[in-house]
Amino acid sequence: MSDSGESRQQTPAEYSSAQPHAFGAARSLRSRAKVLPEHARGHNRALVLQTLYHAGSMSRADLSRETGLTRVTISDLVAEFIADGIVVELGIRETVGPGKPPILIDIDRTGHQIIGLDLSDAEVFRGAVLTLDGDVLQRREVARPAQSDGDAAYDAVLGLSRELVAASTAVLLGVGVGTPGVVRTDGVVLNSPNLGWTDFPLESRLGADLELPVLARNDANAAVLAEYTFGDARSDFILIKIGFGVGAGLISGSQPLLGSRFAAGEIGHVVVGTDGGPHCICGRDGCLEAWLSVTRLRDEIEARPESREAILRDAGERVAIAIAPIVTALDLSEVVLSGPADLLGGALTDAATATLRARTLDGVFDDVVIRLARQDDIVLRGAAVMVLSGQLGVS
Repeated sequence: MSDSGESRQQTPAEYSSAQPHAFGAARSLRSRAKVLPEHARGHNRALVLQTLYHAGSMSRADLSRETGLTRVTISDLVAEFIADGIVVELGIRETVGPGKPPILIDIDRTGHQIIGLDLSDAEVFRGAVLTLDGDVLQRREVARPAQSDGDAAYDAVLGLSRELVAASTAVLLGVGVGTPGVVRTDGVVLNSPNLGWTDFPLESRLGADLELPVLARNDANAAVLAEYTFGDARSDFILIKIGFGVGAGLISGSQPLLGSRFAAGEIGHVVVGTDGGPHCICGRDGCLEAWLSVTRLRDEIEARPESREAILRDAGERVAIAIAPIVTALDLSEVVLSGPADLLGGALTDAATATLRARTLDGVFDDVVIRLARQDDIVLRGAAVMVLSGQLGVS
């Protein structure tokens, strides 16, 4: 804002400098739905925003060529987006030759922010204010309340959210929450033993208290979106999120899999092996989560430091026992582990790879890769993808 109170357009160079990270490396999730005539406008809106999200600034003519939509349709949609504050004009592109130089437009990346929450840690709830491309601007955290105290857990989430709202410096597009447990597509947490929530309307309650759009999903399902959109993952993979609990997110054919019970990827409470094992919070013995949670692994290593490699190798074998049927049933190309690198790398990954080879068809699944996620803040960044998808229709 200038001293006179009049707004000034950013030049393309200034805008690019303010936003060093473009969306170019990201990919859209493939839609399987047929576009009906009554849904055409919504589809076109999402297509235009998706194109800008990935490609960055371009002219209206560029958008028409990229999307296949007519220039009239593009002009109408862009005018609507500018009026809504979603898209901004950046200035005139330099051209050589006759003709009127085109005006570049882009999503207003500096004018909007997103709040992401990660409730998967054993000791704290983490939150951040993020840019539209998933960069963290501000961080906050609060202590995790006592296990199974659902009211205290929600109060902590609400308090953390309000801190982040106060720390934001631009219009908030929404709030994304990655939480342990089985989460319905309307944001109701059907079951989260670690947080003490059953049939808990997290999304609607937090949205009402904050007066902001809120999207709540399972933390592993949030993480898999971040790895797909911002990471190096292929179009068919499983991401296993290892923290206070253990869960997985699935992408198959560039499409996220949730399941009819919204429990696809709930591998934490699969019993792995017939040799008993540690007692799990769910009441059974030998669940993958009981073997593999960060708390359990660190406690075991602290108690028996001389057995560190053996403890991690055993955990890796348990992972492979749980995922071998999933890899073969869905013909997945990649397994991504998300969690502390000092625990998951090395012995654990090597043992998981060897065991997966031994438990799948020889010569068919030998090229399946098991690796660590290559990005930090994966649940927080996945929460940003959730909000972008829910609010703008882009991913």
